[in-house]
This record gives sequence, structure tokens and C-alpha cells, in this order.
Amino acid sequence: MDFIIPFIIAKYNYWIYITLMMIGLFGMTVKKNLIKKIIGMNIFQTAIILFYISIAAKKQATIPILEHAETGAHAAINAARYINPLPHVLMLTAIVVAVATLGVALALAIKIHRQYHSLEEDEIIGQIRE
Repeated sequence: MDFIIPFIIAKYNYWIYITLMMIGLFGMTVKKNLIKKIIGMNIFQTAIILFYISIAAKKQATIPILEHAETGAHAAINAARYINPLPHVLMLTAIVVAVATLGVALALAIKIHRQYHSLEEDEIIGQIRE
């Protein structure tokens, strides 16, 4: 039991991501208002992006830019000293996709509100069935 509390404290960022993901998942599945569902989706996407950025971070590492090799052109490069930029670049793309998804979802919510005069899921489904 003595190792549980230090383990939880050491991995606090994972607990934050799990909490944010569960809040987003709750908003998407339980809430009946379309705007609340969209906000839940956005929170969920943000939690995933933060998770991937945090697992790509490395302590005591540098960016992978080699100006010139001091030991010669054929010297071995220690890849463990450098940060992998690919996860960060992919998450930049994910941020753009998240913003585009949010914009399309809000535009659809506006269209649905204009047509059905409500954003509540039950009321919209009731009007569709009539």
C-alpha cells in the first residue's frame, strides 16, 4: 500500500487526461443538448491531444537539428539524445482537424436549430417522427 500514493502522484498527468476524457465521454453520451455534446467532443479531443504531446516529451533531450558534425561526416549519431518531432507535428494536425470538426458541428447545430427550433435531442427526434 505504501507504493500506491507515490505512484499516483508520479503519474498525475495521466489522471488529468483520464478525467478530461471521461468528462468529454460523459458529455457526448449522456447529455441531450447538441451544444453540450459538441463541447464534450471538444474536451475529449483536447484530452487526447494533451496525452500524445505529454508522452512524446523527453527530459534532458534536444531538438534533432545537426549543424555540423565535429567528429567527422561518418560519426554515429546517438538518437536517444534527441526529441522525436513526429508526435508534435501529428498533434498540430489533430488540432487543426479538431477546430474544423468543431466548426462543422456548430454549423450543423445552427442548421438544426433553424429547422427544428430546438437543440434538445428528444424534441428533434419527436419532430422527425411526426
